Amino acid sequence: MSVSQHIIDDTLRTPQGEDAYTIVEKLTDAGFDTWWVGGCVRDMLLGRIPEDIDIATGALPEEVKVLFPKADMTAAPVGSVRIPLRKRSFEVTTFREDDAASNGRHPEAVVFGTREQDAKRRDITVNAMYWNPISRALFDPFDGEADLKERLIRFIGDPAIRIKHDALRMLRAVRFRATLHGQYHPETYRALQEQAPLVEILSGQRLREELEKMLLCPHPDRALEDLWELGILQRFLPELAECKGIPQPADYHHEGDVWDHTLMITRAFTAEHGIDTRLAALFHDCGKTKTFSLKERIRFDHHASISAELAAQALSRLQMPQRRREKICWVIEHHMMMGSFASMNDERKSHWYYHPWFPELLQVFWLDIAGTDPADFSLYEEIVADEQHFLDSHPRPPKPLLTGEDIMDALGIPPGEEVGKMLQTLYEAQIRGEIATKKEALARMKGLGADRTDSAQRGA
Repeated sequence: MSVSQHIIDDTLRTPQGEDAYTIVEKLTDAGFDTWWVGGCVRDMLLGRIPEDIDIATGALPEEVKVLFPKADMTAAPVGSVRIPLRKRSFEVTTFREDDAASNGRHPEAVVFGTREQDAKRRDITVNAMYWNPISRALFDPFDGEADLKERLIRFIGDPAIRIKHDALRMLRAVRFRATLHGQYHPETYRALQEQAPLVEILSGQRLREELEKMLLCPHPDRALEDLWELGILQRFLPELAECKGIPQPADYHHEGDVWDHTLMITRAFTAEHGIDTRLAALFHDCGKTKTFSLKERIRFDHHASISAELAAQALSRLQMPQRRREKICWVIEHHMMMGSFASMNDERKSHWYYHPWFPELLQVFWLDIAGTDPADFSLYEEIVADEQHFLDSHPRPPKPLLTGEDIMDALGIPPGEEVGKMLQTLYEAQIRGEIATKKEALARMKGLGADRTDSAQRGA
């Protein structure tokens, strides 16, 4: 399963491959042991041209800086620099060794070492392979190539110790299993089960970043099912874990319970679905755990708003930036109102069809249907046709020339009703064609500000 000659040639012919070769060549000529490492090596062994190329070297960050004066040293304290070449940048990391004092919450303290020590400190065998584009040599001290052939996810060394050094490695192992559509080594699987409680010590941001990578990988449903089976999901996202075993109306959901529906949705993700759409789809029905009732049939009254509340709670723990959290929860809260567009007048339609988050709402509606058996897209198709007809006959209004921040900065006034009124006045003038540029809007705004000052002085 060694790297084939045509993959080597094709990779080195890409602009990225050429630049990554240049970096290795320059560091090697300066006497530093330097290799491509990790995912790019794994991709090449699988017969793929890598999308990203990471580089590991024996050079210290300051020594890399001497050879590449434009290198970004922001992460130099942890041994990593970014080298810009043409329109790309490459992460170059100094070889490191493990720190036995790590508490599992953060990556190991930085102790620089040799290539052999650097390999020993990595998490799983298929991530501990190094390839030299000059000599074409493969350095594979833990038989990662053989594991890759079997699609085997295996921790290096003692699995429990690997996890205790950095508990995030549990989620990474799950993600790589889903990415490779692979299987776990028995000792790795047992360690994941036994060490699952350690996930609770991780920061929300690190958990969120890893969850997002899982949702973007080729088999997110496999990752979610593994997290549940291993007892990891229950400890950091109980809002989702509790969906397993919540039944749905049999007439409408042949796919199974709420959890089955959620997994089926993730299997329907396509390249056009961004991460916020995927997160909204993931949480869109979590409120069914709180709203289940049995009347003439199984019902989940008001589950959309409850789902939005639970999602906000979970995303806050994951340290999601406020603006993204607001958008995701807005989509979740409104995902059940799609049947009401036919009865709306044009003014109400404009509110929805012009809304900046409506495209994601429509995507989640499509995913909700795709995750249901039988899937009936007729209402979705009607909404898309109506939206297109409306936008064709009602061109989208122009973007405002100024923002509230522009007004507050220019006039030195605080947020409040006055800013909103001024924005509205300026936008109406823009619609009438009285102002057409930001410069003209600023001049009109200053005039409005002067009128405001004069009025205030007369009132005094």
